[in-house]
Amino acid sequence: MTAERTRHLVAALTGLGLGLAALGPGLAPGFVLSYDMVFVPDPAFTRMTFGLTGVVPRHVPSDVFMTALGTVLPADLAQKLILLAIFVMACTSAASLVPSRRLPPRLAAGVCYAWNPFVAERLLLGQWALLLGYAALPWVVAAASRLDEPRGGRRLVRALIPAAIGGFAALMIAALTALTVALVTGRARNAVQVIGAVAVLSLPWLVPGLLRPAGLPADGTMAVDLFAARADTPFGTLGSLLALGGVWNGETVPAGYGSPVTATIWLAVVAGALAAYWKWCREPRWRRGAAAAAAAGFVVAGLGAVAAPVLEWMIGLWPGFAVFRDGQQFVAPLAVVIAAGLGVAADRAAEARWTGAAAGTIAVPVVLLPTLAWGAAGDLRAVRYPDDWQQARRIIHADPVAGDVLVLPWASYRSYAWNHGRRVLDPLPRFLHRKVVVNDAVTVGDLTIPAEDPRAVELGPAARAGTPPADTLRDQGIRYVVVDAEPAANRPSGPAVEVLRGRDLAVYRIDGSGAAPGDEVPVVAVVVAWIVTSVVVIWSIPPSGITLSAPLLGSINPRGSRRRTP
Repeated sequence: MTAERTRHLVAALTGLGLGLAALGPGLAPGFVLSYDMVFVPDPAFTRMTFGLTGVVPRHVPSDVFMTALGTVLPADLAQKLILLAIFVMACTSAASLVPSRRLPPRLAAGVCYAWNPFVAERLLLGQWALLLGYAALPWVVAAASRLDEPRGGRRLVRALIPAAIGGFAALMIAALTALTVALVTGRARNAVQVIGAVAVLSLPWLVPGLLRPAGLPADGTMAVDLFAARADTPFGTLGSLLALGGVWNGETVPAGYGSPVTATIWLAVVAGALAAYWKWCREPRWRRGAAAAAAAGFVVAGLGAVAAPVLEWMIGLWPGFAVFRDGQQFVAPLAVVIAAGLGVAADRAAEARWTGAAAGTIAVPVVLLPTLAWGAAGDLRAVRYPDDWQQARRIIHADPVAGDVLVLPWASYRSYAWNHGRRVLDPLPRFLHRKVVVNDAVTVGDLTIPAEDPRAVELGPAARAGTPPADTLRDQGIRYVVVDAEPAANRPSGPAVEVLRGRDLAVYRIDGSGAAPGDEVPVVAVVVAWIVTSVVVIWSIPPSGITLSAPLLGSINPRGSRRRTP
């Protein structure tokens, strides 16, 4: 094994160690369910998986990837492998950017990139798909700066695959980063290559999104203030973003994060890393492009907080700009620069024989954010779905009569006792293999973002009271009503047969229901989109395959001259 591959292997093992430390009790048998992170046992490919049911396909293609992996492996094991892979890739990719052959500087960058407030807050928010794209972002930076080289386009597509799996938000962050790097470091045709690669990789969610009968959601302006970055340190919103924090949801800030002492030390580390990047990170061709991407991402991150009317105007022009509402996610390229800067600072310390300082840069992110460890201080724990859920699935799947499932209470997020009260997006749409109608409206504080699923809009007035008339549900093609929280307070009114009542769930059958409205997203167009994307992904992978240790950049030898890695 070459020295370079050994360094990659050590970085990967370090990332694995960080992942094991971060997940802690989440590694036990069962599933980690937190906000948007929903994994279910025995997942199956359904029309919803591919975005064919009329909902906005934000879950495509991450649900496809999750279902495919959960089909060949136990689903709870698949979830743990995905979460561990995020830490492995993040540490390895950031380590590969540091232009040094010394191992400690690379590990300093890798640890910083894999263990920071951004990762902690997004993990608690359950956004594993976004973090999958984040983990590969340093590879995207390197690949976007080398598009002029042979096979440059293939390298870029390979680097974008994790973000493509992550879906819309992950790919938009990667696209912003890659496009900025390509424009700064290359020619205009390089930017065209980036746009082409992103467009093709977007087809699995872009096609069903554009073809859904209801079109793109049009009320994105009302949620700008809800999802804008928030201060979670004493340094205000912009200071919190600079420190890689500032998530909109205060419930997903790690315990103890933002205290004056640790926040001040961490902000000083960030400032030192940025200064080191500016002063010493001179040779890599991606240096200026990555800095420009970090600056652009920081501007986007702060838009909702400091210039909400501007963002509202942009969304009014084109609803696709609504991805900028959750601005904090766009500090991801800044995290790349901070990690690389910390690695460069560690390399200078090692060069000056300040061994303690070089080693300290590796440990400082973990020391300053200890509550990411052990499942974010116990918040992320593995749980098992209750027996009532398994029995309900057997009953519903055994019924040959067609019809949809309505879920009560009429709310999108649940706080189940069996999940230790942790909020989670209702799992039933993935748990059951029929079309499941849930309230996809999101309520934050006193403001509610309207539902987007046409079926939820139709059934909302009847379901909102908790006792929808069975006759109304029958006419709308509802065959079952499942009450998965507060079973005593919700049930259909009128002729409905109770087929299951347990401590955690109740199921009612509505006999004589008509056929539910058909799915209206054209299947053929979505199949073609998947074929085109799959062909391009296969084209990007060389015959010898792809590994985490594949070199993406050169390194610098001890005397400072440029040397290409083997």
